[in-house]
Amino acid sequence: MAEKLFYQDAYLTEFDAIIKQIREQEGMILLAFDRTAFYPEGGGQGPDQGVIMTEGTKEVISVLDVQEEGEEIWHYVAAEAKPFVSEGTIIHGKIDWEHRFDHMQQHSGEHIVSGMICKAFHCDNVGFHLGEDEVTIDYNTRISMEDALKIEEQANCYLWENHPFIELWPTPEELKDIEYRSKKELEGAVRITQFPGADSCACCGTHVRSSAEVGLVKIVSAHNFHEGTRLVLLCGKRAMVFLNKNYQANKQTAVLLSTKEERTPEIVQKQMEDLIALKAKLSRLEDDYFKLWAESFRGQDNALVITDKIDAEEGRTLCDMIADEVSGLAAVFTKIKGESGYRYACMKRGGEISDLIKEMNTALSGRGGGRNGFAQGSVQAEEKKIHTFFTAKNLTNE
Repeated sequence: MAEKLFYQDAYLTEFDAIIKQIREQEGMILLAFDRTAFYPEGGGQGPDQGVIMTEGTKEVISVLDVQEEGEEIWHYVAAEAKPFVSEGTIIHGKIDWEHRFDHMQQHSGEHIVSGMICKAFHCDNVGFHLGEDEVTIDYNTRISMEDALKIEEQANCYLWENHPFIELWPTPEELKDIEYRSKKELEGAVRITQFPGADSCACCGTHVRSSAEVGLVKIVSAHNFHEGTRLVLLCGKRAMVFLNKNYQANKQTAVLLSTKEERTPEIVQKQMEDLIALKAKLSRLEDDYFKLWAESFRGQDNALVITDKIDAEEGRTLCDMIADEVSGLAAVFTKIKGESGYRYACMKRGGEISDLIKEMNTALSGRGGGRNGFAQGSVQAEEKKIHTFFTAKNLTNE
């Protein structure tokens, strides 16, 4: 069994050890040491990152994963490291401290928040994942964002009061007298982690020495998940980065809106209302414009429109209106932005145009079709070629 240095001192970043075992697995080399400061994945917390250096060669080898299997902790390294490692070799390990401390902040903050939530709402923490971007926690009760933010305020006050972290390894008899949270029945040695007044929990993860080192907790969201609630949490540096990013975004928005930062929601709401009103007005004007355009073909046999002034959807609307005004075919071609081709919509009330569309697609390098007197698609042809095709078929409005 490897000596777990991360429990003796979570702040230990360098250590020496001896390689006890080596095995290969799926193109990786797995190393077991007699002692290690690398925390293995477990309890919802990911593994530590870092490097090891072998005695003599001083070869720097990245530790890609750390997993605990039975009584051994296996350190995964690339297959290229094989010539530099052997049983009995002394290694010097270095933990990626920024990564480790980030996980310590997230895990400790989660304990404090979960302890307070479980007490306030008489619920259980039924899921926890410490990801590289955010922490997700699942509770078996409904919690509103409003209530979650009240817990956030309470938790931050607790952080700043600088409460100590306490670690206990009680005997089975002592454990009976300790109140603690646990998602499952535990066997063997149980590690109890406590932030007095906030949480007592069975946990195998790494934690900060005191609540103040968490720095800050920020609940990003609380939404319904299965029969309970999934909460997204950021702690420490992650929370600061998140808040700074949102502050800068709001500040830039305020500049664009020529207003104070605290008024951006109010101004944006007003502009949204104005935009909805303008869109409604534009839609009415557009309908009037298309109606007048369509009426200009009234009484004609056929109508051909080739334009770069409207898009494909508007082209279909115009085509439908023109079809009510002519006795034959209405065809509208709208320019595809940034390309040489056109989108088309063709319509003939009470007529069949499938043969014409097939012939047009062949002549104009097009694709598309339809039925019941309507077809749509696209062609890769210049305006002149489109006009020539319809003129030859006597289907223009000239």
